[in-house]
Amino acid sequence: MQSTRPLVRPTGFDRMLAPLHRWIWRDHERRVHKLMRFGETETDGGRDILRAAEVTSDPLLRRLYLVHAIDELRHGAMFRQRAASLLQALRSSSKPVFRADWLAPGGHGADDLEVDGESDHSMLAFLHLSEKAAASRFTVYRDVLRDDPPTYAVFDEILHDETFHMNYTLTQLARISPQHHRRHIWRARCGRLWKAYLRVASA
Repeated sequence: MQSTRPLVRPTGFDRMLAPLHRWIWRDHERRVHKLMRFGETETDGGRDILRAAEVTSDPLLRRLYLVHAIDELRHGAMFRQRAASLLQALRSSSKPVFRADWLAPGGHGADDLEVDGESDHSMLAFLHLSEKAAASRFTVYRDVLRDDPPTYAVFDEILHDETFHMNYTLTQLARISPQHHRRHIWRARCGRLWKAYLRVASA
């Protein structure tokens, strides 16, 4: 099965973990749990971006954020609908399932975001890195799900939007901060690394 969607090249780290992701997604019950979790995360992210559209004073960003938020809410519905379809096909089972959420994250890190306290610069930098990371991971997830064409198709369609989100956030950051946009991305990346460390340290 070959995708006709624009491809995002996964990071070397995500490619290295592809065998692990294949094992994680192989279990159908775990697949349902992860799709439901992704649906919740995408919906929460959509709400945060709607709030960003409300607080920005930039008309172009407001329009782009609204498009972005609608995409995220639609992604949440797609993940939940696919999870529901898989759930109907599963036999009832009482065995515990190792979900491995921290090994195969699917969110954009929106739980780390306080929209009302963000400037346009920091918001765009955060979203760019989040969308770039999500696109990398979703490319790997899609490719390890080739034996499940409907789920593959869900990730493939969502990847099209993630690529647009990744590109527009960088373009707009360069527009509003042409001299310092790389510095904003560097600061956002350091913030993400620090929060990721705190999550692992407290696990």
